[in-house]
Amino acid sequence: MRSPRGAARRRGVQERWGVPCTTFWYVSGEHYLGTLIVRHRLTPELAEVGGHVGYHVVMPWRRGHATRMLAAGLVECRRLGLDRILLTCATGNDPSRRVIIANGGVHDGRARGEDRYWIEL
Repeated sequence: MRSPRGAARRRGVQERWGVPCTTFWYVSGEHYLGTLIVRHRLTPELAEVGGHVGYHVVMPWRRGHATRMLAAGLVECRRLGLDRILLTCATGNDPSRRVIIANGGVHDGRARGEDRYWIEL
């Protein structure tokens, strides 16, 4: 099955980290771009490090795709009824920090070597 350029393929809801998660694989033609995971709620551990959304983009596709992937993930979060989203990233991960801020992330300190950001939906 092929998807339009940059479109997500919904992989369904699974239980991971002790919570329901929706996983999206992003592809362009035959090329895998990355994965985005939306956690439907937080455990105490995810509330400290991990948050509601995790994503990665493979090396050749890192220009702009993560920002668009996170924006699409926020739409899914709204659909799930979430109104405030926590994201975390390693303190030195400037590209991820920029992606989060570009999507409205507000810094809320650090926990266990991770910067914490909240996005109001």
